[in-house]
Amino acid sequence: MRVSGVLSGAFALHVLLTVRCSPLHEGRGLVKHKQPSGLPRIPHSLFQKRRDRVPHPQDTFKPQAWPKDEPQLNTQLRNSPGGAGPLRCGVPDYPDQREVHLSRHPRQKRYVIFGGRWPKTDLTYKIHSFPWQVSKDKVKRVLKEALKIWSDVTPLTFTEVINQEADIVIDFARFWHGDNLPFDGPGGILAHAFFPRTHREGDIHFDYDESWTVGNELGTDLLQVAAHEFGHVLGLQHSLEPGALMSPFYSFSYPLQLSEDDKKGIQYLYGSRPQAPVQIPLETNEIITTVPDSCQTDFDAVSVIRGELFFFKASYAWRIREGRLQAGYPALASRHWRGIPGNVGAAYEDKRGNIWFFKGSNYWVFDAEHKIKGPDPLQTIGLPVTHIQAALRLKEQHVHHTYFFKSGNYWRLDSQENRVDPAFPRSIQRDWRGIPDEIDAAFQDAHGFAVFIRRRQYWKFDPVQRKVLEGYPRHVGADFFGCSMQ
Repeated sequence: MRVSGVLSGAFALHVLLTVRCSPLHEGRGLVKHKQPSGLPRIPHSLFQKRRDRVPHPQDTFKPQAWPKDEPQLNTQLRNSPGGAGPLRCGVPDYPDQREVHLSRHPRQKRYVIFGGRWPKTDLTYKIHSFPWQVSKDKVKRVLKEALKIWSDVTPLTFTEVINQEADIVIDFARFWHGDNLPFDGPGGILAHAFFPRTHREGDIHFDYDESWTVGNELGTDLLQVAAHEFGHVLGLQHSLEPGALMSPFYSFSYPLQLSEDDKKGIQYLYGSRPQAPVQIPLETNEIITTVPDSCQTDFDAVSVIRGELFFFKASYAWRIREGRLQAGYPALASRHWRGIPGNVGAAYEDKRGNIWFFKGSNYWVFDAEHKIKGPDPLQTIGLPVTHIQAALRLKEQHVHHTYFFKSGNYWRLDSQENRVDPAFPRSIQRDWRGIPDEIDAAFQDAHGFAVFIRRRQYWKFDPVQRKVLEGYPRHVGADFFGCSMQ
């Protein structure tokens, strides 16, 4: 009996020191998240999976007694083995979160520190195994991007190693895999990680059987989950701030970024990233190209990429997020896509999250910031012309189509074959009435309208009614960049 009691106590301690991400059970398949009543609305698109499964002891962790006048927000964040709920991390909300969030005089901070941190800032990591759905190179790039989320705001550095010991070890495993926290096949448990200063510090395990994807909502996005798990392995518990990366709720949201709550939490542990010294430019005979003025220029291409709007002109790009031009822009487009040609004529993002750029008689394809194809001739995808003026990926009646436009004609790409449909070209004036024959760029906005740009004006086109909205054209500079048109 004494041995049994010791073993039970050891297992309970092990459970409390482990993070494992899993949705609450109920239902199957991919469904759109329904926010529980009483919770603030989360402004991201949430795609949730729910699955019946046998509850694990960690899921049924019972916190200390909660006050009777506890706010509704936190009662619905508690683990509930038998209840329904959106996809969230299965780690219990530790009792000390009550002290941070539920006191009668709540403090400003909402992030929660587990209590451990790495005693150094230069960390190494190693990938022990890979998932079958995503190539090794793409997994490496995604994990590097997920780590960069944290190193951008702290002094932390992360270096991948191959044939030596590493601080952080990443593994894709199935079912029972040696830590008493088995995975359960597709759906259910997604991943788990171990905090610093625990017996398995630095270990991160992903369920090999998940439908791992990158950059789209067709499965479980590896970048979202990896960035969350790295937060745990660096010492952060769950945040009760809606929309935070360390929130227990899984969400598919691009571009991936830390909330202010995430930043405060990680900087509490490791400090802020040191500011680089200001470089004083030396005198030089080099000719510096003038940066285009967004209020006085015609744009070469425009595209929605990772949920953000990018304008392109010459070698520069402007980045607009949620209607606001981001600081530091315009910037060289090569800052995002090394090897991108200057003066691109058209651009769009495909269903896999790859970005296509067109110039002259060729096209290039990038996976995030890395070139994976090109330059390749346009003839290889069946386009009989060169110098495409605009590319548009448009959702129409639950189906996405990709169109190319030039000089009064347009073509449609067969996404299955990656070739132009032989029934094209067709006339712009016949099918897109009200849109000028010569256009410079096109994209679909957040409301589902197709936006066509010609010089410094733009038109909004309703793809259902097949007509231009009243009140157009309008000025690009005024509506997208806040320029004065006087």
